[in-house]
Amino acid sequence: MPKLTVTVITRNESANLDEALASVAWASEIVVVDSESTDETAAIARRYTDRVETRPWPGYSAQKNYAASRASHDWILSLDADERVTPALAAEIASLLATEPPHRGYRVPRISHYLGRWIRGTDWYPDYQLRLYDRRAAAWNDRRVHESVTLVHGTTGRLTHDLHHHPYRDISHHLATIDRYTTLAAEQMQADGRTPSMAGVALHPLFAFLRNYLLRGGFRNGSAGFVVSVLNSCYVFLKLAKARQPAPRPRVDDRGPGDASSTLDPRTSNLDTQ
Repeated sequence: MPKLTVTVITRNESANLDEALASVAWASEIVVVDSESTDETAAIARRYTDRVETRPWPGYSAQKNYAASRASHDWILSLDADERVTPALAAEIASLLATEPPHRGYRVPRISHYLGRWIRGTDWYPDYQLRLYDRRAAAWNDRRVHESVTLVHGTTGRLTHDLHHHPYRDISHHLATIDRYTTLAAEQMQADGRTPSMAGVALHPLFAFLRNYLLRGGFRNGSAGFVVSVLNSCYVFLKLAKARQPAPRPRVDDRGPGDASSTLDPRTSNLDTQ
């Protein structure tokens, strides 16, 4: 029966980490890699595990791959500090790992709590994330933002129970995160040699709003669904507009996962809609 290591990367996540780690206390092992937090993050992590390391911030994918490399077991569940594994999801994972799983990676549906309610609809749900994987067959890619696990071989399955996500404290926090992630997304577009047209800058945000609010049922989520749809549209506009700016000087993303937002696995976050 495969054993499971839960990996978490952190920086200044004292407000979130206790609940996140409590939700996976059932796992065989928890590994926390902290990016030089200045709050109580590391002390909180040590309440749940002695596998806590401090390491300078090298970027999202590099830090997550390092955390997986430090695991004692090959099956990894990558968790962000603003996420919670529900009892139903924990039971589903335990049942899956009771024998050798048929797939090498599993996508988990993620649901976000925002402005007082769970958002079911828009681009935010079901927000499938490949978080449960065999590290012998998969690794995090090297995208600057919206990094994800890529399978080298094998197939991908899906779990059915939701991973709970608490991405933003309020609208101001949401806006600050949008500003940061649109900059990273625009830099990635420039690095890929992609320059959006002015028509794209003008039209894609409108399409994003219509898709979120009408086609994907944002209107069913009341005022919160409207806010999500508008801000998803704003994200698309800012990403494309910033991608048309002159390329900035090369730099290393030296902020840890908790500096401007929670540890999002931005589409680890709910942001990238185009």
